Amino acid sequence: MKKITKAILTGAVIAGMFMAGGCNNSSSGSSSPKTNESALMQKIKSSGKLTVGTASGFPPYEFLDTSASDGKKIDGIDIKLAEAVAKKLGVKLEIQDMTFQSLLSSLTTGKVDIAVSAINPTEERKKTVDFSDSYLEGKQTLLVRKEDAGKYKALSDFDGKRIGVQKSTIQEKLANEQIKNAQIVALPKVADALLELKTGKVDAVPVQNIVGGQYLLTNSDLSATNIYFSNYSGGAAVAVPKESADVIKVINEVIAENKANGNIDKWVDEMTKKAVENAKK
Repeated sequence: MKKITKAILTGAVIAGMFMAGGCNNSSSGSSSPKTNESALMQKIKSSGKLTVGTASGFPPYEFLDTSASDGKKIDGIDIKLAEAVAKKLGVKLEIQDMTFQSLLSSLTTGKVDIAVSAINPTEERKKTVDFSDSYLEGKQTLLVRKEDAGKYKALSDFDGKRIGVQKSTIQEKLANEQIKNAQIVALPKVADALLELKTGKVDAVPVQNIVGGQYLLTNSDLSATNIYFSNYSGGAAVAVPKESADVIKVINEVIAENKANGNIDKWVDEMTKKAVENAKK
């Protein structure tokens, strides 16, 4: 009888162990669900917002909207694109304005989620961040004072000249590489470089043709040259932290959709006109 009782008790203990083990496995599985989302996508969804870094002062891509009540709102082609991305993700949009040279470091340190500021996806930049597809293409030309326009027929005519550039941009890189003995004057914003040009402190300012055309509308004393830098490609793309392929996928979908429906061309027209009106105030 004792042997039978002992056997029954032993069986009950073993059964209890299996049941407990089963419960523990179930609990562990439910408390630690697996996800294939990147850390960035999880951050965006959990915070309910997309934090975008940009550098105003580069119309029509991004500029201060002086018609806003506080005069601090930023608008432009890049802002329209950022709004479309935030809408696609189903989150709010937060814009952080900073200098262009701070954008990528703010991205890699997590201060912003993505950077949208007409950024050219150079091989050097690809070492630290990833990029979306290009959303706008443009040539790189030079602006000069109108009275000097006849002096320049080729890029070599700028050799040894004082060239004003926005710091850390593709224009600074191209000027250093393709203008021999250029005296580079690097400044925080394009507007700063153009002021140096207008006051005779530099001889030319390299700009993307879309941006150059924008500034010519409000600066009748300047002129665009029919001279372009060579070996330029890549256009403007959105910068994203490494290992964020799912976020890039969403951005690329937004770019493709808004190219196909004509919105990007529409944004260029609308923001060019708005930037001109802003400059007149």
